[in-house]
Amino acid sequence: MKVGGQKRRLKMQAKKTLLLLLTCTISRSICLAFNPSPFHHEIASRHRKRCSQPHQKRHHDSRFMMIPINSQPLLDSSDQILAAWTFAFASSHIGMSATRSSIIRSLGETVNSLNLVGNEGWELPVWWPGDNTGGNKIFPDKLTAGRQIYRGLYTAVSFLTLGSAFGAYLHSSSVALDISGEQSTLLHNACLVSAALSFGAAIASLVNASPLGLMPSFEATTDDVDNSGSLAGIRRDDALKFTTKGLTRITRHPLILPVVPWGIATSVLAGGRPCDAILFGGLSIYAMAGCYAQDLRVIREEGSVGTVFQTESRDTREGVSEEEQERTRLRSFFEQTSFIPFKAVFDGRQSLDDIVREAPWLQFLLGTIAGIYVEEKILQLLAEWSA
Repeated sequence: MKVGGQKRRLKMQAKKTLLLLLTCTISRSICLAFNPSPFHHEIASRHRKRCSQPHQKRHHDSRFMMIPINSQPLLDSSDQILAAWTFAFASSHIGMSATRSSIIRSLGETVNSLNLVGNEGWELPVWWPGDNTGGNKIFPDKLTAGRQIYRGLYTAVSFLTLGSAFGAYLHSSSVALDISGEQSTLLHNACLVSAALSFGAAIASLVNASPLGLMPSFEATTDDVDNSGSLAGIRRDDALKFTTKGLTRITRHPLILPVVPWGIATSVLAGGRPCDAILFGGLSIYAMAGCYAQDLRVIREEGSVGTVFQTESRDTREGVSEEEQERTRLRSFFEQTSFIPFKAVFDGRQSLDDIVREAPWLQFLLGTIAGIYVEEKILQLLAEWSA
C-alpha cells in the first residue's frame, strides 16, 4: 500500500510539474510573439547566415557570445509584477483546493481550542445554505467551523491576489498591437461574440448547477414533504446537482470552462498587449488547470470537490456514511459526463436531443445579450482606468 501510494504521489507531482512547464512555455511564447527582443532577432539572423553556408567550416563567434542575454527583458517591470500576481492567484486557488480537507481540519481544531465551537447564539438566516450536520449554526462543530473559516480565507486570498494582479494590469506600459482595416473589424466582432456567448453559458449554468460548482440547487416544495427551512415555496436540495441535465450533458464544468474562450477573446479585445495575454490568458489557463485538478481529486478520491452538499434524498442504509454517499453519486456523475465539451455526446454517453430539450435557452439568450453590454462596458472601463 505504501509503495502504491508513493507511486501515485510521484505521478501527481510529475503531472503538476509538466503543467507548470507548459504554462510557462505558453506564456513565454505569447510574450515573444508580441514583443520579440533584439537579442532574438540577432540569433535568428546569425542562424540564417550559418545555414546558408553548409559546406564551410563553422567557428564560434566570440563577439556573438558576448551579447548580453538580459540586454532587454521580454517583459517590463510592471508586466513582471502582473505575471507574478496572476500566478499567485492561480496557484493559491489550486493549492488551497487540493489541500482543502487538511486545512479545514486544522482550522477546526484551532477554533475548538479557542472555545468558539458550540455557541448556540451564532446562527445564519433560515434560508442560508448551511451544512447538513450543523444546520444554520455558524460554529456547531469543529468540521463546520473549519469550513466557514476556510471560505472566508479563500475569499480573502482571492481578493488579495486577483485585486493586486488587476492593479498591476492597469499600470502596465505595454504597447497594443497594430491591427487595422477589415481584419481589425472582423477580429473584434468575432471576439466580442465569443465573449458574449461565454458569458451567456456561465449565466445559464447558474440555473443548471453541477456538483463541481458552488451554486446550490433548489426545487419547489410540495405538501407531502417537510417544508421547514424553505423560502417562498422553494427548498434547497443538492441531490439534484448529481443528475445530468442540460448543460452538464455538454461538460461537467458549465460555470468555469466558459472562462477559457472569454479570457482569450478579452485579451484580444483589450489590445493584444503582453499584459492582456498575461491577465486574461492566464485566467483561461487557470480555468482549465483548476477544472482538471478538481477532476483528478474526485477520480482518485484524494479530497473533496470544494463544496458542501445539503441533500434531502439521502441514502438511509445502515453503515453508509454521508461522505460515501456523496462519493458514490460523484462517481456516477463522472461516468455520465465529460471534461471536454460534447465529448460525452460524441462517445454516446449523452444525447444531443436531451441537451436541446433540457438546456436553459432563455437564460442563455438573456445572458448572451447582457454579455455584449458587459464586455463592451469592461473594455470601456479598462481604457478609462488605464489612461
